[in-house]
Amino acid sequence: MRRLTTLFPSEFLKEHAEELGVVERDRKLQIPAFVWAFVFGFAAGESRTLAGFKRCYNSTADETISPSGFYQRLTPTLAEYLRDLVERGLDEVAVPDATAADIDRFRDVMIADGTVLRLHEFLSDQFEARHEE
Repeated sequence: MRRLTTLFPSEFLKEHAEELGVVERDRKLQIPAFVWAFVFGFAAGESRTLAGFKRCYNSTADETISPSGFYQRLTPTLAEYLRDLVERGLDEVAVPDATAADIDRFRDVMIADGTVLRLHEFLSDQFEARHEE
């Protein structure tokens, strides 16, 4: 934890979020708490739901944020921001001669999600099912 907070100080997290436009106004969302809630409470935790992520953030931040205010923060810009943080971490931590070749192959990772969603029958004409059931 100390290594991560040294690598990503709060000021850097705030400034980089402002550069990318993750935070439009300095109001309730606290970027350092958001990042650390994601890293330590959500990504590494047992309950990986968005509601669990929101609860983790609200328990660590100085001010709680409403569900709608929280979910509207989950944007492509936020994904770009988190991707930048991962790239910075890889660049700073990787030892060039020892691990660069191994880590470089993980620069672009695609995750396939096998979630099954049931849509209302009114949408069945627009979105055909892959299976009969």
